[in-house]
Amino acid sequence: MLRKLYDWVFKLAEHKRATWALAGFSFVESSFFPIPPDVLLIPMVLAKKHRWMFYAAICTVASILGAFLGYYIGAVLYESIGQPILAFYGKENAFDSIAAWYNKWGGWGVLFAAITPFPYKVLTIFSGATGLNFATFVIVSIVGRGLRFFIVAGLLYKVGDPIREFIEKRLGLMFTIGMVLLVGGFAAVKFIF
Repeated sequence: MLRKLYDWVFKLAEHKRATWALAGFSFVESSFFPIPPDVLLIPMVLAKKHRWMFYAAICTVASILGAFLGYYIGAVLYESIGQPILAFYGKENAFDSIAAWYNKWGGWGVLFAAITPFPYKVLTIFSGATGLNFATFVIVSIVGRGLRFFIVAGLLYKVGDPIREFIEKRLGLMFTIGMVLLVGGFAAVKFIF
C-alpha cells in the first residue's frame, strides 16, 4: 500500500500542474491544513533536481501568503473560524494564558514554527489573534519559511539520488518517521502551550 501511495505521489510530482498543487499545499498548510507541502516538494525536487530553487521559492511565497490568511483568521475571524481551528489542534483554551507572552516573544515562536515540523498554522492564527506586530510576523515568516524550504530542496539537489534510494529501500521506516514528526509537532503544540 505504501509503495502504491509513493508511486502515486511521484506521478503527481511529474504532472504538468504539479507546481500549482505545490503552491496550493504550501498556502493552505500555513493557515489551516495539517499536511506539510514537503509531501510534494520532496518528490518534485527528486524528479527534477535542476528546478530545486524554483520549487523552494514556490513553497516559500505560497506559504507566506497562506500565513497572511492565518494571521487574518486570527485577527478578524478569530471567534468564528480561528477558535474552531485552534480547538481542532487542542489549543482553544491557551489563548488567554499565552497572549501577553506571545506579543513579547511571538516572533521567535513564529520563526521556530516556520522552520520545524511544529504546526505553523497555529502560530499564524495566534499572531493575528494577539495582534503580533505585522512587520515582525512578515520578516520572521520570510526568513523561517525560506530557510526551511530552501534547505530541504537544496539538500535534495545536492544528495538527491542517494536519498531517493534510501527512501525507496526503507519506505516503511520513512513513513513512520514522517508520521512521528507530524504527530510530534501536534503533540508539541499541546505541551508547549
